[in-house]
Amino acid sequence: MCAVVVIPTYNEARNIGPILRQVMALEGGLSVLVVDDGSPDGTAEGVRAVMEQFPERVGLIERDGKQGLGTAYLAGFRQVLAEGFEYICEMDADFSHDPNDLTLLIEACRNGADLAIGSRYKGGVRVVDWPLSRLILSYGAGVYTRIITRLPVRDVTAGFKCFRREVLEAIDFDSVKSNGYSFQIEMSYRAWKRGFKLVEVPIVFTERAEGQSKMNKSIVREAMRKVWELRWLGFRGRL
Repeated sequence: MCAVVVIPTYNEARNIGPILRQVMALEGGLSVLVVDDGSPDGTAEGVRAVMEQFPERVGLIERDGKQGLGTAYLAGFRQVLAEGFEYICEMDADFSHDPNDLTLLIEACRNGADLAIGSRYKGGVRVVDWPLSRLILSYGAGVYTRIITRLPVRDVTAGFKCFRREVLEAIDFDSVKSNGYSFQIEMSYRAWKRGFKLVEVPIVFTERAEGQSKMNKSIVREAMRKVWELRWLGFRGRL
């Protein structure tokens, strides 16, 4: 299907094997590229175990130490673009995103979307096992971002997406500086400012069962600052 899923990982040894096998079981023959930031728990070893069974469909980039979500995705995007994939998806490794929904995102791009976003807030709230404080933070981030940037997306920090390759080719990766959840806002905003069509696809988001969330206060602060920077750059026509 000429589609690939980029999955960044850090300490996801319990999840990576099962999620890779679930993606491999989907119809259409998706490929996967895992970008691991030197996980000390053996995540990369889990990837290599699956690679032995699917050597043509599973790839691995190993980086030295924890370098951040944004740079992990950009490293993965550069490689899969060079390999010629038409549809480039991104998702988490912890089963908060249902791998079965990948086909919905890819289909949305085949039907006219340039960027399909798996949305927790399209047509209602679809979040399972989140504390109220986390839900308020996430939903509030969307309201805050839309007010400042006018980005027409309800789930601004969604990390479950499918890009047509033309979208990523139009973005100067060297100018993308976000490295936390604001990376998701920045990529959607840059795509929108270039005139690409963004479509939100309703999905159900389930809180991880294994491992620990990567959310922290510095990530929240970065996102709050970044939306103002994006507005300024967009106003100046520098995106």
